[in-house]
Amino acid sequence: MPNHHERLTAPLSWWLAAVAFALTCGWIVLVIGGWSAAAITAVVTGALVIALVARYGAVTLSSDHLGVTAGPAHLPAAHVGRAEPLHREEYRRRLGVDADARAHLVTRPYLDRGVCVAVDDPQDPTPYWLLSTRRPDALAAAINAHRTSQEG
Repeated sequence: MPNHHERLTAPLSWWLAAVAFALTCGWIVLVIGGWSAAAITAVVTGALVIALVARYGAVTLSSDHLGVTAGPAHLPAAHVGRAEPLHREEYRRRLGVDADARAHLVTRPYLDRGVCVAVDDPQDPTPYWLLSTRRPDALAAAINAHRTSQEG
């Protein structure tokens, strides 16, 4: 069975923006207070912003015989429905005009592709999971392959 494991991280532009923000904060303090205060401000601000980018930007996706995991959430294999790969236009529609407010979203703004995984559990009001991924075809194929093996 094909398993899928993917770790999403923020793009390089986010990291560069974090560094630029820290340097700008340090420069502002330099103008007001001097070199030591500016250096401390730049280092502290940089550490905080970089930690924020790392924390928000990173998420792990996986699919195996136990089910689908997206970040801290887990959908057991018994409740995994059909997975559909979504490319740019369809993904944007599912996030916008075709969205269901009850859906579970694990999306990242730096990706424009994803997978829609139906939730096959009559007790769960969540109709589907919408997951950002860099490889929607591979993730959907792995999920559907595990579903097929569970049914057969």
